[in-house]
Amino acid sequence: MLTQTTTRVLEPADLGAALAVLESAPVENAFVAARVQAAGLDPWRLGGEMWGWYTDGQLRSLCYSGANLVPICATPDAVRAFADRARRNGRRCSSIVGPVEPTTQLWRLLEPSWGPARDVRAHQPLMVTEEPSATVEPDPFVRRIRKDEMEVIMPACVAMFTEEVGVSPMAGDGGLLYQARVAELVGSGRSFARIEDGKVVFKAEIGAATRHACQIQGVWVAPEFRGRGLSETGMAAVLRYALADVAPVVSLYVNDYNTPARAAYRRVGFREVGAFMSVLF
Repeated sequence: MLTQTTTRVLEPADLGAALAVLESAPVENAFVAARVQAAGLDPWRLGGEMWGWYTDGQLRSLCYSGANLVPICATPDAVRAFADRARRNGRRCSSIVGPVEPTTQLWRLLEPSWGPARDVRAHQPLMVTEEPSATVEPDPFVRRIRKDEMEVIMPACVAMFTEEVGVSPMAGDGGLLYQARVAELVGSGRSFARIEDGKVVFKAEIGAATRHACQIQGVWVAPEFRGRGLSETGMAAVLRYALADVAPVVSLYVNDYNTPARAAYRRVGFREVGAFMSVLF
């Protein structure tokens, strides 16, 4: 019998209740929802635990604890409970990421024992659109990457990740997990690029994807091609694919200090509807 308020690790039998929480905010929860829909709640398949916060016997909030720590629909009381559990377990994640308010509170509670962070990105606008771009013509040369083009796309993926995160994804395990993730996106038809003379000029992926929403990630233009509007025409092309083939709502989030990218996404038709926060270790 559950007490009035409690937190516990969810089990496979809790899948329906967990999905109901995730689908209550389908855009901001797309990343975790996609993982749960694919893997269920078994920690081995999910790649981490899903913690649940119950109020009056009802599951109200979640927290994914794996490579990332992600508060989901988390009330202040739930965040405190999740922080207590995270402190007891010790830090096992490489980042904390989620909507600004609960993530800010979670980091404030964890920083004394987990800090300092390598980087804190306190405000990353969440942008969405439900329509193809009305003002930017899609780049006709942006296309899906084929499975036999992994050697072409990988250097661009590594360059993007290193530039964005500040560390190479090839460190540690030699990049095996990162290469597997890139291969998964290529194999599922969610990796896109414009390639000229065997080199990637523009690239982006549709990362998280559910029937409600999907998220564009990894947007990158080769340095020597920047300033030519390729990010806008490339994004318009990926957006067209996403809306036609994946989900009715397309989202992304971007660092608030990246003014050129925010302006480019607005020109393509994205609008800001909220914000994320990321704490990187």
